[in-house]
Amino acid sequence: MAEEVLSQNEIDSLLSALSTGEMNAEELKNEDKEKKVRVYDFKRALRFSKDQIRSLTRIHENFSRLLTTYFSAQLRTYVNIEVASVDQLPYEEFIRSIPTMTILNIFSVPPLEGRILLEANPNVSYAMMDRVLGGRGSSVNKVDNLTEIETTIMSHLFERSLENYQEAWGSIVDMDPFLEEFEVNPQFLQMVSPNETVVVVSLNTTIGETSGMINICIPHVVLEPIIPKLSVHYWMQKEQPKERDPEEFQAITHTIKDTELDVRAILGEAEMSIQQFLGLKNDDVIRLEQPIDQPIRMKVDEEDKFYIQPGKSKNKLAVQILEEYQGGAGKVEG
Repeated sequence: MAEEVLSQNEIDSLLSALSTGEMNAEELKNEDKEKKVRVYDFKRALRFSKDQIRSLTRIHENFSRLLTTYFSAQLRTYVNIEVASVDQLPYEEFIRSIPTMTILNIFSVPPLEGRILLEANPNVSYAMMDRVLGGRGSSVNKVDNLTEIETTIMSHLFERSLENYQEAWGSIVDMDPFLEEFEVNPQFLQMVSPNETVVVVSLNTTIGETSGMINICIPHVVLEPIIPKLSVHYWMQKEQPKERDPEEFQAITHTIKDTELDVRAILGEAEMSIQQFLGLKNDDVIRLEQPIDQPIRMKVDEEDKFYIQPGKSKNKLAVQILEEYQGGAGKVEG
């Protein structure tokens, strides 16, 4: 066991206590002789570092934002989901904490081994179901098994949400989650051994006026192949610049060259009243606010780009670009 290092302030306080008689040196010697034992529960083996837990928290904070948007669109009501806690504990302890008659979604995440459990608290899940069936989103206390129609509705609702889980993990691993089982009784569920360490991500969920928890249980065996990627060093690594694909570059260049632009030469502008405009007749002359000895402007997609002068090229109207437009400054003399 590593020795505890005292700070300078603690050392000063200790010397001061010894000099004033508040503490006896013999008592300190006897205390050092006593064995110092730290209690360690092997059933609650901590297999994830704090750094890795922080990474899992960041991933699921992103997932909670995506899930909020998804359920808001599906249920057409106020939804708020945010991470409440991320803990590691034995699988048996997690199962005992789950209420009976809840919604249990078990899904695989290839290429990773094992399965992940998403548990939705009855308050939340039944409020979702009530909202999908046209209700106001109030929770109901069901004690019987779900009907076949209710099971289909709930399984489809959570199955489509797995696309958001895939997106949340995209920076770490390219997984392809799919729903394997749908249960309502945790006693019928055995994913891993009872003492297996799992990470439990608890999400505070509010749907309308109903609130509850959504828990995501991730066994250690699922995360084991990607544990190195959960360290801060992986997140801080800079991505190597991708080499430009020549074919992709040519395709983009070709597409840009074929893009059409609205190009107009502004010969001049004039202001007049509506009365003057309505009184125009044949052979009337409109005086433009454009001196004939100054270059005119060319607009590209409604934005001034160049100073130009009009002319002809092979008996066709044309313009010659004199210089780039500088917002009214630097006009050239004609």
